Amino acid sequence: MSAPQAVSPGKQTGPTSWTPNPKPLPPLPVGWTSLIRAFVITARATPGRTAMADSTKVSLTYGETLLRSIVLSRVLKRFVGPEAYVGLLLPPSVPSAVANLAVMLIGKIPVNLNYTASQSLVDSSIEQCGIKTVLTSPKLLEKVGMQPKASLVFLEDLREKVTTADKMFGAFVAKCVPIPMLGMFLPGLNGDNLDATATVIFTSGSTGDPKGVVLSNRNVLTNIHQINNHLQLLPDEVVLGILPFFHSFGFTVAIWTVLCLGKKVVYHINPLDARIIGDLCEKHGVTMIAGSPTFMRTYIKKCPKKQFKTLQHMLLGAEKLKPELCQEIRDTINVDPLEGYGTTELSPVVAVNVTQELTLADGRKVAGNRFGTVGMPLPGTEVKTIDPESGEDLAKGTVGLILVRGPQVMVGYLNRPEATAKVIRDGWYDTGDLGYVDEDGFLRITDRLSRFSKIAGEMVPHMGVESAILEAAETTEPCVAVTALPDPKRGERLFVLYSPEMTLSPEEVHRKLTAGDLPKLWIPSLEDFIAVEQIPILGTGKVDLRRLKQIASDRPKR
Repeated sequence: MSAPQAVSPGKQTGPTSWTPNPKPLPPLPVGWTSLIRAFVITARATPGRTAMADSTKVSLTYGETLLRSIVLSRVLKRFVGPEAYVGLLLPPSVPSAVANLAVMLIGKIPVNLNYTASQSLVDSSIEQCGIKTVLTSPKLLEKVGMQPKASLVFLEDLREKVTTADKMFGAFVAKCVPIPMLGMFLPGLNGDNLDATATVIFTSGSTGDPKGVVLSNRNVLTNIHQINNHLQLLPDEVVLGILPFFHSFGFTVAIWTVLCLGKKVVYHINPLDARIIGDLCEKHGVTMIAGSPTFMRTYIKKCPKKQFKTLQHMLLGAEKLKPELCQEIRDTINVDPLEGYGTTELSPVVAVNVTQELTLADGRKVAGNRFGTVGMPLPGTEVKTIDPESGEDLAKGTVGLILVRGPQVMVGYLNRPEATAKVIRDGWYDTGDLGYVDEDGFLRITDRLSRFSKIAGEMVPHMGVESAILEAAETTEPCVAVTALPDPKRGERLFVLYSPEMTLSPEEVHRKLTAGDLPKLWIPSLEDFIAVEQIPILGTGKVDLRRLKQIASDRPKR
């Protein structure tokens, strides 16, 4: 593979970095006019098939899932007003997934709120959507120390509100009413519209205030269809559902991809509970895990190899997969990890490596899993790179700003037309990530534009500095994170947060950096190394960039 070229503003040296006619996506399956209708069609077709289970030993078939969601929707309707959105503050579990279905069945839009965020960020999300009712659990509220500013309905209490009439209604509608007539009983199935809003997912707020990403039924259903066509999911795929539903991958894959395609999902509320997750994988024969490299590092260290004997697909994202961890995964559980890429604004999946061989446009066959890349774009997805300054298209192999166009591009940011216009132009979404498309069409991510600092006029990449520090520290553990704060003399100032896994002292690391060939502007001052118990991460597995800055800002001044 040829090395990527440097960005050359305004210069076009070869064919553009995108293919005008990407691999086509077949039409959506018949009846897929909304997420909830696609689920109902599947549930009616396979009522005896297991749909979901969780670590509390609850397990439901598709028929039971449909019945429970209908009953819950009837009860829930008595507690919800005329507002369009209903909030859900719940961890991934069977009841939480059923609650999402129930909200849609009454014609409302579910908004899964981030229970790992601060109270102010959650309340901001509630206010932006005009949410009046939040479905939650007293146990969760106590654990996270939060009291959302809305009318709270506890999911546990709703069980006591179910009447005999509710159960009879649910059984009749679930089993007897023809699908075309269900809208007479369930408002969410009345007047399906692919372009209607399916959900609003709020960005993590790791680099600023959360923005509400509006995703339509078309966005999510198309992404499900793309995933299915690209990954070639197993007929009996069993997915581990550990990502929270307020995360776009958790919402699209762990709820809707599974339930629309008739697969099985196994939920657990905490992705860091390695031993419980290992037991679930073994008990349920999990074939697919989707998460971050950080999560997988924990699993392979704490779980016996035999617990992953049925694993076929390991999809990793949110952070770069290091070669050492990749090899460790292969050696430990005999599975090739598949790196992928996506963003909330893209419903979320853009590209992912696959296990099968791929045929290129020129007829050549190549391995579908190319390490160091995030795979080929999904069918129907166009990817190109542009010069960050001039906006001109760049040739293949040229590092630039990554833009994506396809049916999974969000509707926009909730009530923020100006913010939407900044990132979507002529249908192309500006990801804010830097990378390039190689000669075979595989996408490679090199950095994130927001993770650069302008120091004395030079752009310094945080990821590059982190890699240099880890190399100097002689470790592959994710024990270092770089952030920056404004500096009156040089524009910005780098800070290094390090955890105990960095066994060499900051003095030793700094000495090795200084003695090496790293540019001087890239080397943080020794006094700007900050010891922490652990690198802060979000519930999705990503580094909490907002928290990094806060820790650096709150450091004891010397």
